[in-house]
Amino acid sequence: MFGSYFRTTRNPKPATPVPCTTEMSDPSTSDKTSPTEPPLWSMGLAVAIILGAPLLLYSLAPTGPLREGDTIFSNGQQRVHLTTSTTSPGLQPGDTCLLDPNSPLIVVHIPDGQPDSSIRAKVQGNPATEWPFCPLHAEVWIKTHQLFQKPALLTEIQAMLTRLVGR
Repeated sequence: MFGSYFRTTRNPKPATPVPCTTEMSDPSTSDKTSPTEPPLWSMGLAVAIILGAPLLLYSLAPTGPLREGDTIFSNGQQRVHLTTSTTSPGLQPGDTCLLDPNSPLIVVHIPDGQPDSSIRAKVQGNPATEWPFCPLHAEVWIKTHQLFQKPALLTEIQAMLTRLVGR
């Protein structure tokens, strides 16, 4: 059915080439009169919006409940208690160590029910090997008022810009 349609409507003559009659223009004038290129500032603004929108949405989103395996951060420099013995000599369970500000931890265990109970977490960042700082991968007890779930990105960006301008 379609075979006869395509055979009858095909053009049997090959297309003939058309000679080009346009001359090459001066390169200095073609750069000035090219209105088809978008300005760089609009492309830069579009890239900034695309990259900035997720950061803004993340910083405005509410935090959820703590679950095992979540990443949490220490709220300033905090003194915490070790739960297990570590590879560092002289540190035993029950000893205290210091967490650096914004030190990342992984939640290992959350006790049920108590609103201000201690959470067992594993230290993930800042591999300080000297006392009084907590060794890497040590399990510690940390209270809920000593931690936060996600960093305040807008506050961090403001602090970074303040440091850069202040120098």
